[in-house]
Amino acid sequence: MTDEQRDTPGTVRLGSSELAVFPLCLGGNVFGWTADQDRSFAVLDAYAAGGGNFVDTADVYSAWASGNRGGESETVLGAWLRSRGNRDRIVVATKVGSHPAHKGLKPATVRAATEASLSRLGIETIDLLYTHYDDPDTPVEEIIGGLDELVREGKVREIGASNITPERLRASLDFSAREGLARYVALQPHYNLVSRATYEGELAAVVAEHGLGAVPYYALASGFLTGKYRPGGPAVNSARADGVARYLKDPRGPRVLTALDEVAAAHRVEPASVALAWLTAQPTVAAPIASARVVEQLGPLLVGAALRLTPEELALLDAASA
Repeated sequence: MTDEQRDTPGTVRLGSSELAVFPLCLGGNVFGWTADQDRSFAVLDAYAAGGGNFVDTADVYSAWASGNRGGESETVLGAWLRSRGNRDRIVVATKVGSHPAHKGLKPATVRAATEASLSRLGIETIDLLYTHYDDPDTPVEEIIGGLDELVREGKVREIGASNITPERLRASLDFSAREGLARYVALQPHYNLVSRATYEGELAAVVAEHGLGAVPYYALASGFLTGKYRPGGPAVNSARADGVARYLKDPRGPRVLTALDEVAAAHRVEPASVALAWLTAQPTVAAPIASARVVEQLGPLLVGAALRLTPEELALLDAASA
């Protein structure tokens, strides 16, 4: 991230950091999995052409796929950065702690995982490094201390957390402030129109109190909020089946789809655009994460980044999802 990237028109400041990011973070979980390199490059090209500069990946993507070992997404992203020569214009976010060879958040483990990510990405500094899942067996003092060393060495610019309790997040932030060490500037929570309870409340309060930027994952609820899956509609593929079935059975699910349809029709956009716009309108949210396997899926995501909903539309969606 260079000086020219800061406060660029069409971007938002990520928490208390100097990172200026596009208000839609492109998820890289599909790169090297359901999207091969050519398709991934095409999606990344289209995202960048649409003004996007914020790409999220993880060292574990996509170890769950047959024949993959983890790191495939980072490798694809790194190859794209080299081939396009645009490293200075892209905010690279990745996560450590879940790779099969580097599980947990002990400082030595995080260091090894980070160095492996840097190698796959082919870059000198990771703009935003998240702890993918909290490691309750490791004191927050050890976790923050290890991350601070990486920041001081220039291997990491900013740090963030994901999948962490309010208590552990607050303790981490308090320790950073007390000792003058690197502090989390972002939180990656599971948060969307049909999954609100985990984030809203104490976790969001800690984010707001400490000025973090929230970067929600599952922003489209495994595709449910695209409106593609409805009662009696097309079959859900196996990768999404459990999540979508849960939303379809929840009485709120059809209510949310009806509200999304109404607002989408008023703006002549897709339901996915409205679902993302609702997220970006929430006080602590900087940029929701959404992925696209092919370029055709990217359009509604970019529209959602620019869409502004009226107070009445927000209230309608709030009521449907309450």
